[in-house]
Amino acid sequence: MTKKLLFVTTILLALAFAALAADISGKWVAETPGRGGGAPRQTTFELKADGAKLTGTMLAPGRQGAAGTPVEITNGKVDGNNISFEVKRQTQNGEMVSKYEGTLSGDELKLKTTRPGQDGTPMTVEMTAKRSTT
Repeated sequence: MTKKLLFVTTILLALAFAALAADISGKWVAETPGRGGGAPRQTTFELKADGAKLTGTMLAPGRQGAAGTPVEITNGKVDGNNISFEVKRQTQNGEMVSKYEGTLSGDELKLKTTRPGQDGTPMTVEMTAKRSTT
């Protein structure tokens, strides 16, 4: 009887902890300051969590206001309220990999992006994305 009770309690606790982890799946929109004081740039993330795996796309505006192209995220991971993923894009200088790490809190996703700067030195940008209802 004690073993059954312990088993049931363990299962219930596991389900409770799983329910506490917020769902990252959905559309997220972040705004960052424009270059040189220009208009703010809007970046949209469409994310889907499946257990510990994170998939989706990122859409950022192109250069000088041109329409952006959705880019698939890779190496996406979910660990409770923490996520990480990479975005790979082709540039004039070859492939550029941006690494994202974030923490979900309610309807806010705080992200830190690290990518190579123009001289190769890592550049970090922080942004807060909000869950979109559209």
